[in-house]
Amino acid sequence: MKVSEKICKITIIGAAGIMTVFGGVCTAEKIDSVFQWQGTQFIAAGLEMPQEKTTSLTSAVPEKNDSETSATGASQKTDSEKFVSDTDYAVKTHDSDTDRIFEKTYLVTESLYRESNMSCENFFVKNATDLTIDLPGFLNADLPFEYEETTEPQVLIVHTHATESYMDEDLGYYYESFYPRDTDDNYNVIRVGDAIAEKLEASGIAAAHCTEHHDEPSYLGAYDNSAQSIMNYMAEYPSIKIVLDIHRDSITTDDNEKIKPTFVYNGKKAAQIMIMCGNDNYGYYDFPNWEENMGLAVKLQSAAETKYPGMTRPLYFGNFMYNMNLAPGSLLIEVGTDANTLDEAVNSGEMLGDVIATVLKQS
Repeated sequence: MKVSEKICKITIIGAAGIMTVFGGVCTAEKIDSVFQWQGTQFIAAGLEMPQEKTTSLTSAVPEKNDSETSATGASQKTDSEKFVSDTDYAVKTHDSDTDRIFEKTYLVTESLYRESNMSCENFFVKNATDLTIDLPGFLNADLPFEYEETTEPQVLIVHTHATESYMDEDLGYYYESFYPRDTDDNYNVIRVGDAIAEKLEASGIAAAHCTEHHDEPSYLGAYDNSAQSIMNYMAEYPSIKIVLDIHRDSITTDDNEKIKPTFVYNGKKAAQIMIMCGNDNYGYYDFPNWEENMGLAVKLQSAAETKYPGMTRPLYFGNFMYNMNLAPGSLLIEVGTDANTLDEAVNSGEMLGDVIATVLKQS
């Protein structure tokens, strides 16, 4: 196929399509947190999602790493393209395509993720548990904290996997050598965290941004490392009410096609976000505040769709924790995938900062 033929398709994916591609690098590894807690194993079939379509994803079920379960129940992460060893941190280059004329390429497809198995007013929720969720109740409940007029940080932004990065250009394809990690903070998810923090500050809300690379030089122990950072920040700034772990997802099909979730607002393309909220209904974790987190999650989801229609993928509610037990306003948010461009992710980061400010000031 000629490069000119490799155009970026736009499709609207409902529940069935989501099940096919949902997972990849970041989400698959996160859902694996249910595998083990306090010495007991719990089996997750893939991503615990209905299999309306049978196409499988590379690395749908990552290897379990027992050494990373002591504080968070997390497991070692595998990239959808390849397994990355503890020390495999090649520096991503940002050069032109001049020397890549003969390199193999693969398709990138744009998708707008919308419908799922639950909805409430203007947003959707993917309930991957057997729990019955009172979405209107969560949406209308008061948050366990209130906005304060203070110069002290009220939001903490952290990155368990800080080296997760994006594409440089919106080409409709990617090169075989594409490597979606970068230790340069101008190109990884820390840049997205900067955009969120800058928007919060512009709204009059102080934010602390932890730029520590918790996944370098190894993914092993990354969640334990970020847990320690979160606790340190909360000890230094008791004013912190919301803790957001900002990641990016990766969705790759068996034929190496990558999916980029995008939406357009005011003529500007941006990456869709996915809010992830865990639970502890069965007492697997020390996670008593999960319902408070869910209240924040649905409020952010609703506010995002009100201000920026199309901004969110369905909110993912599942059996996991990922350090969400450390504060009553803790969530994990995926900003796009590795097939989104950095500009698209930063655009979403700015919108997300605005959404957080709106919800916090209404509390």
